[in-house]
This record gives sequence, C-alpha cells and structure tokens, in this order.
Amino acid sequence: MRVEEVVEEVAVKLLRLAVVRLPSDVKRALEQAWREEENPIGKAHLKNIVENIRLAEELNRPICQDTGTITFYIRAGADFKGLNRVEPSLRRAVERATYEIPLRPNAVNPFTQENSGNNVGRLLPYVKWKIVSGEHLEITAFPKGGGSENTCTLAMLSPSAGVEGLKRFVLESVLKAGGMPCPPTIIGVGVGGGADISMNLAKEALLRPLDEPNPDPTIASLEEQLYREVNALGIGPMGLGGKFTTLAVKVNYAHRHPASYPVAVAFQCWAARRASARIHPDGSVEYLTHRVEEA
Repeated sequence: MRVEEVVEEVAVKLLRLAVVRLPSDVKRALEQAWREEENPIGKAHLKNIVENIRLAEELNRPICQDTGTITFYIRAGADFKGLNRVEPSLRRAVERATYEIPLRPNAVNPFTQENSGNNVGRLLPYVKWKIVSGEHLEITAFPKGGGSENTCTLAMLSPSAGVEGLKRFVLESVLKAGGMPCPPTIIGVGVGGGADISMNLAKEALLRPLDEPNPDPTIASLEEQLYREVNALGIGPMGLGGKFTTLAVKVNYAHRHPASYPVAVAFQCWAARRASARIHPDGSVEYLTHRVEEA
C-alpha cells in the first residue's frame, strides 16, 4: 500500500475513534468526577455524560453532534518517505469520514456562508507540523467543538503581572466562560512567545493525557493550584453547580520578549476527543491512544 493510502486509512480510523470513543484517561476522569460530585444536579449531569459515553461506544455513533473544527497534529520523522503526500491524504480522509461515520458538515466560508458539505475547505482540516528525527509519522486527530472554541481567550498582560496575574486571568476566563464550554472542561494555558504562539501552546497542552504530570515541578505545582482554584469557583458540570468545573489544567510555555507577556486559555469540553497513531517505515501502524480493535 502506498504512503498516501496508508495515511488516508489511518486518518479515517483516527477520526472514527476520536468521535466515538473517548481516550481512557478522559473516561476515567469523568467517571471519578461522577462518583465524587456532591451537588445533586451536577452529579445527575455527570451520570448522563457517562451514560452518553457508554451508548456512543455501544452504538458506534459519534459522542457529540458537533463535529467541531478538525485539526491534525503531525510529528513527522525527517526521513519518512512521502511527506508531500500527507496533507492531500488527510483532506481525502476527512471527506470520507464525513460520509462514512457520519460527521456533521461544519466547514463554512466566512464570507459567503456556504457550507462545503464535507468538512473540507480552505485550511480545513488544519494541519500542524513538527519535524523530528527518525522515519516514523505520528498523526493525532483533534476535532474540537465550537462551544469550547468560542470561549478561548488571549491577553497581552503587563510583564509586571507575573504568575499571580496569569492565575487571575485564567480564573477570570473560566468565570466568563461559565457553562458555555460544556464543563467539566480541560483547560490549556499557553504562556509566552507571541499572541499566536501562546494560543498554539494552549491548544497543544490539551493533547497531554490528563494523568500525565508536567515534568517541570514548578509548572506541575502551578497546574495543581489552578485546578483547585478553578474547581473552587463552583461552576460545576454544564455550569449548573458542583465540585467539578475542570478535569485538569495543563500549562505550556515559550520564552517571551521582555516587553510582552502573552497568556492564552484554551477550553476543551468534557467530550475531549483525540486519537493518535504512529505509522512505521514498513507501513505498519501502531495506535497510541486506543486499542486498534476498537476501530
């Protein structure tokens, strides 16, 4: 099988896995939140969420009606053959997945309001590349819902604001978002670089498994502080009150200009859909976030 055919088949399977079966770390976090939630309304909503997850898997149907905006994150080995054929293959995969899964068509021209009907359009699916050493190709499918996307925020803080200013902005962003991003959310925080860099960092932070601690102890401590403080706000599941407004806070950073202190906050709804696979040089495929038999 040719490279473009392998990539297309893998991408279709990743999209199916992502929209039907949540990764195990997200499922475990939601089930734990359901067990531990004390607010009766919040607990009832978490019970419904857990049941929704079960039914999606049982019926092999998308867990949410909102396809979202489809992004592919690519970690490409510099020696992988056929990198120029990857993006066209991803576009074909999205078009196929729209009809085969099916997925609601979500690609709309912002000027004509015309819907392409197949989730493919200018710069959609969006592809984020990282070139690394080796001969492998890793693909992560990341369909991100519109409700959580609409609450993302960005601020150019004064450098004097420091970490306390960062924390204040995150909490203000959560309060402003309320129930719109369908909590309990996962919150990605991007710090440093420039305006575009910080938002990219925040979204990439959403890809980190919830049970994977930050390797930097200082940032791990900040993530834990933000997790506790966000949940102390009491917004709760679906914004109706409770202990669990977020399942995790993940922080990512870049060095910044001395005069700039950009901070971005990216929300992911409870339906934190992502699926990853690694394509080996011989064409074999290793699924990283799901068991392949689930496809």
